[in-house]
Amino acid sequence: MQKKNTRTNFLNRHRFLLAGLLCLFGVCLLSAQDKKKEPEKKKTRVDLLYAEEAQADKVLHPDIQILIRSVKLRHDSMYMYCDSALIYEKTNSVEAFGNVRMEQGDTLFIYGDYLYYDGMAQLAMIRENVRMINRNTTLTTDSLNYDRLYNLGYYFEGGTLTDEENVLTSEWGEYSPATKISVFNHDVKLVNPKFILTSDTLKYSTATKIATILGPSDIVSDNNHIYSERGFYNTTTEQAELLDRSVLTNEGKKLTGDSIFYDRVLGYGEAFENVQMNDTINKNMLTGNYCFYNEITGSALATQRAVAIDYSQGDSLFMHGDTLRLITYNINTDSMYREMRVYHKVRAYRTDVQAVCDSLVYNSKDSCMTMYTDPILWHGSQQILGEEIKAYMNDSTIDWVHIINQAFTIEQKDSIHYNQVSGKEMKGFFVEGDMRQADVNGNVLVIFYPVEEKDSSLIGLNYAEGSFLRMLLKDRRMEKGAFIGKANGTMYPMDQIPAEKYKLPTFAWFDYIRPRDKEDIFEWRGKKAGQQLQKSDRKPLTSPRNMNIKRNK
Repeated sequence: MQKKNTRTNFLNRHRFLLAGLLCLFGVCLLSAQDKKKEPEKKKTRVDLLYAEEAQADKVLHPDIQILIRSVKLRHDSMYMYCDSALIYEKTNSVEAFGNVRMEQGDTLFIYGDYLYYDGMAQLAMIRENVRMINRNTTLTTDSLNYDRLYNLGYYFEGGTLTDEENVLTSEWGEYSPATKISVFNHDVKLVNPKFILTSDTLKYSTATKIATILGPSDIVSDNNHIYSERGFYNTTTEQAELLDRSVLTNEGKKLTGDSIFYDRVLGYGEAFENVQMNDTINKNMLTGNYCFYNEITGSALATQRAVAIDYSQGDSLFMHGDTLRLITYNINTDSMYREMRVYHKVRAYRTDVQAVCDSLVYNSKDSCMTMYTDPILWHGSQQILGEEIKAYMNDSTIDWVHIINQAFTIEQKDSIHYNQVSGKEMKGFFVEGDMRQADVNGNVLVIFYPVEEKDSSLIGLNYAEGSFLRMLLKDRRMEKGAFIGKANGTMYPMDQIPAEKYKLPTFAWFDYIRPRDKEDIFEWRGKKAGQQLQKSDRKPLTSPRNMNIKRNK
């Protein structure tokens, strides 16, 4: 038993010894790794290479050498020149005065009026009229510290960095001759012949000429303005990659997105995710998750939940389609005009008017918005449809509409009774956003419910047929109507209306398609099977007598 215990104790002691050795090895390994992180400090001495006169006072200043005129010193690969100097042998440091120059290789030169050089830390502190030159880059300041271990120069009382392309100024900055990277803080300004960049924090490469935006920044040129808090700007190619809701402004148009690519030379920008292109002059906006804009051609495109918003009136109009495209013709001329094309599955919502169609074109030349393929307009309790609908605008409000082929307007009285008018074509005229007159031409059919003036109860059903009808409306209701030319009709009391007379042959109430609010414009709901209009080959009719007559005043 005693031998067994002795053996056990022996093994335990060796286990502890082994564990201790492993721990010691780990500490040494970590220590070695930590040492690799820091540049190794050379313990070499600052050497005097030449001076016209040298003095020393071994009694008062036994460790100081006084050097006068044409002084030349060396520390490793760094050469130092000055008019006079003090060498502190105990601290391996130097004070240099007058026409100070430091040279490292054939690429780095530093000039100033005064230098303190710490040979132990390999840190140079140059003051007054300082210039640091690295090939085509010049850094000027009054106070510069240059760390030879990290090959890094930095200033803290204002400085200017100049290369072939740009001039950069800031309160604080640093420059690395090895990496050609500089960092600037506080009142940063980059001046280029084509633009000016101001920032709080900026990184800049003198090799690539790329400015890295690290804080609130503005880039201003004659034509546009960029605001960004994070991104990249190539000052040579004038291309920008901007992040974090950057904003590009050009002649009243503001393009905002989670990320933006912009080419100033080619004049186009692309924005991605949560994009807004806001025209503050014309008071309209494009939104979507992708937007393209060309400031030279005046063209734009938005997709991925794209919406066109018109906020020129008190109530905003929201219009959605798979793709929104803006095209500018005769740009920068007196005959300039634009086309807005929306396709496919178009849905629009405003409090007082809603619409759906397959595609839509708005032309600023004649202020006409044309709706194609099964277009439907709703205005209060009224529904208007046809093969094609043209709406002519006046200061962003509807002036008059033209429904071409299979025109049909319906006014809902209640869930059973509807005023209805159909014809080959129809023109409706508006005053202050309300339809006041409607002219219907060609095979006109009418179902109309007159009402009691006292209680607005329905009197009966008036069914009529004719070739041309003019209706006058008030408060979005038919006030009176009259046929021009031959017409016939029948008045049915409410309790004697034939079942087949409640609805005209092409009646369809599309309330299930109607956009309910501005969010509902993204939910496409097509017509039920069999309710789509079959496009006719008939051209719009024009009656010389009637259709050319303008609205009643």
